[in-house]
Amino acid sequence: MNAREQRIPGPDHPITVTPSTDRIVVRAAGSILADTRAALNLQEASYPVVHYIPREDVDMSRLERTEHHTYCPYKGDCSYYSIPSLGERGTNAVWTYEHPYEAVAGIKDHLAFYATRVDAIEVTPG
Repeated sequence: MNAREQRIPGPDHPITVTPSTDRIVVRAAGSILADTRAALNLQEASYPVVHYIPREDVDMSRLERTEHHTYCPYKGDCSYYSIPSLGERGTNAVWTYEHPYEAVAGIKDHLAFYATRVDAIEVTPG
């Protein structure tokens, strides 16, 4: 049997998804790649907050889907995109949960960016 374990967030591993009141701008290769006032903030356990940006607020023409995939027992299967204009640094720089588990269903159709693989993720209080 090769079933993947699914875990439900709880007191030992809390996860919250809340609308952000901030403006989030992602810059890559000297220009704006994403700009939104509709991000979701995902807070998981003691990890830093991750900003999930709606796809419609990302210049998807600058991303290239990769074959890389990972799995999170709390969120589900994760797919990745690269930012070709950033060269090797942009490889698998963007991730998404296209069919997230119910506990984090809000992040469907959203993307997140590794801060170390883009030029900047700017957060301006809303």
